[in-house]
Amino acid sequence: MDRTSPVPLYFQLARQLESAVEDGTLAPGTLLGNEIDLATRLGLSRPTVRQAIRTLVDKGLLVRRRGVGTQVVRSGVRRPLELSSLYDDLESTGHRPATRVLVNRLEPAPAPVAAALGIPEGTAVHYLERLRTAHGEPLAYLRNHLPAGLIDPATAPLESTGLYRTLRAAALTLHSARQTVGARSATASEAALLDEATGAPLLTMERTTFDDTGRAVEHGSHLYRAGRYSFEFRLMVRP
Repeated sequence: MDRTSPVPLYFQLARQLESAVEDGTLAPGTLLGNEIDLATRLGLSRPTVRQAIRTLVDKGLLVRRRGVGTQVVRSGVRRPLELSSLYDDLESTGHRPATRVLVNRLEPAPAPVAAALGIPEGTAVHYLERLRTAHGEPLAYLRNHLPAGLIDPATAPLESTGLYRTLRAAALTLHSARQTVGARSATASEAALLDEATGAPLLTMERTTFDDTGRAVEHGSHLYRAGRYSFEFRLMVRP
């Protein structure tokens, strides 16, 4: 700890603990002990340690267990904003993704979906609902619409790989996407799927993906657990 720094000690401690969780130095399940023990071991005041722990509990990296102390849980998923699938991002970072297909059917395109895909309202589209998990824990509730006839989205392959891989396997070249990120509260049914409390904050993402001919090939409306997931932006100064 740098006691001469203008950065508060609790924030310095929180950053160090967060880095240790993310690089695996503090593995999931590691017990940090109670606040008094931590304060004594680190030579810090109890309020400083308490505030640092509260910061990481709010981020979903630590959990307080009565009679046990503070314990490390799995680190959150940070996803760069680029044209990639959640499945590929999770797999590439060692988060062991799995998928459960909840709905896989043909249905008439509602107006917002038809507008996003550039097709007449009521045109047949494939509708998919999937629950994506990482390390066996619910992470995201995924809803996608695809133009009928583009691919045959069989349930078994969708539970073993990502949607973008399925599209690419059908010789589609994904070129660009239009995406909006937001947040809202979980409904009772969404909370039950994602193992959250009703009203818990969820991140939202809507994306329409286009191939190299400019054709819309997929429209997604996804929900993510805010305590387990974040989007990462890279911002550049305009010349």
